[in-house]
Amino acid sequence: MFYGKTIVDLGRLEAIHMTNDKKQPGGLKDWLTLWFGRAEDSLYVGLGVLLIAIALSLMVTEMIYFGNYLVGGTLTDNVVFLLDRILLIIIFVEVLYTVQVSFRQHVLQPEPFLVVGLIAVTRRILALTAEMPKLAKESQEGFYNSMIELGLLTVLIIALVLCLHILRRREQSKGERS
Repeated sequence: MFYGKTIVDLGRLEAIHMTNDKKQPGGLKDWLTLWFGRAEDSLYVGLGVLLIAIALSLMVTEMIYFGNYLVGGTLTDNVVFLLDRILLIIIFVEVLYTVQVSFRQHVLQPEPFLVVGLIAVTRRILALTAEMPKLAKESQEGFYNSMIELGLLTVLIIALVLCLHILRRREQSKGERS
């Protein structure tokens, strides 16, 4: 029996921790950890299935809208609407990617959330700029409010990009140290 001993495998030049064949009694903590892990995995799978179903149904709907707009000759009038919905589909796909990474690694990564935030802010900027001419005609106050919102969204994009840049530089420096 080698329980608790560390030996060196010279063929592979690495340390190997040897344990005996008998399992040590796990206790309540190990049992709960196992079942919480299984519950977490089940929830991630369920979320993934729902996200896929939503993204696919949105995509089919957008294809139908696109076809109707193309046949009806109103595509140019509805490009912003279609782009907005396409960005919504991309958001669902990015959230699905986040769920997949969390399922696989059991680690919550901040980068996919930042990307989702960037897409969401871009979506709002597109919708806001499409509404600008209408707001300018309706009231001066609505136009000014939308300009303030546009400025704040721009600051938010800069902040999100800086956060992504900092996180990626941190990952690169970790990779260089390894």
